[in-house]
Amino acid sequence: MLKQALKNKQSLLGTFIKTPHYNVIEVLAHASMDVLCLDAEHAPFSRQDLDTCILAARAGNMPVLVRTPNDAPETLLNVLDMGADGVVVPHVKTAEQLSAIVRHCHYGAGGRGYAGSSRFAGYTTKPLSENLEAGKNVSIVAQLEDLDAIDNIEAIAHVDGVDCLFIGRMDLTVALGETSADAPKVKQAVEHLVEVSHKAGKATGMFVGNLDELAYWKEKGVSLFLLGSDHGFMLSGAKALRETFDKA
Repeated sequence: MLKQALKNKQSLLGTFIKTPHYNVIEVLAHASMDVLCLDAEHAPFSRQDLDTCILAARAGNMPVLVRTPNDAPETLLNVLDMGADGVVVPHVKTAEQLSAIVRHCHYGAGGRGYAGSSRFAGYTTKPLSENLEAGKNVSIVAQLEDLDAIDNIEAIAHVDGVDCLFIGRMDLTVALGETSADAPKVKQAVEHLVEVSHKAGKATGMFVGNLDELAYWKEKGVSLFLLGSDHGFMLSGAKALRETFDKA
């Protein structure tokens, strides 16, 4: 189970999916990934696209997260009712905001709305008690990528019910006024977020553009890595083919 793996700070490898079509999910379900993340924040996923892609992931027994375009309750509800294993919520800036996100992802007073007719609920075939229990397995990943998140990291890291704090390094680079993710100011900020998060007992994750850094961040205790994307795989594969062809 993804939630348990995150809790155990198990080393997990995933990738972002930018192409809103279920065939991509079907193919990558055969790859040795631990999780796929549908990027509904930066790619043109409609609700129908998310529905079919989540279905494909479930059919392929591949855990699937959705990076949502916002933290609106209805956005979180839709994704979870479709059967996603969890959400990656961008631009988390305060503990209050994150507490609301956790509440809206779980059943309870003022929380996630209940419908027994959803895919998650087995289309009315499962009892309420079973669905409420299953709802506890939703994975919540909060993406930290703003200056406010740096300022508020102590409080954010102590919010209960969060499975992982994911550092959005590229947006953080822009927020810090830098043009390179390798800038010392950026690396220092990332290390600070990781350190404070770990002191609070939270798992951390990140995107790493330079794969030579992986060993460094693993040593720092980062456990969830969402690396590359389906677009990146196509480009790198095509480039490698071109180079091989030209050398022949």
